[in-house]
Amino acid sequence: MAKFLITKRKNGEFQFSLKASNGQEILASEGYTTKAACLNGVESVKKNALSESSFEKKDAKNGKPYFVLKAANKQVIGTSEMYESAASRDNGIASVMKNAPSADIEEQLG
Repeated sequence: MAKFLITKRKNGEFQFSLKASNGQEILASEGYTTKAACLNGVESVKKNALSESSFEKKDAKNGKPYFVLKAANKQVIGTSEMYESAASRDNGIASVMKNAPSADIEEQLG
């Protein structure tokens, strides 16, 4: 079962990552100043992951493909890892679309 993992950075910001059932991170957030804002980010991913048009396929400067997930206001709410191929990136998008809407939320703030 996929899950959102909420953690706290050394600088005090909160972040989430979406982990696939195998434990691999498939989407990571920016830093949030409050836990409530981070949880809102998770809800935004759950909602926006349902629409393929919310995903933007990109290539890094080193040529590796990745994607970002955007909210309706076009703000980035999550970024993927770098992939070795466009096909792998597309599988990553499919995984977020399939797993994010029903993923549980787990906090590791200690």
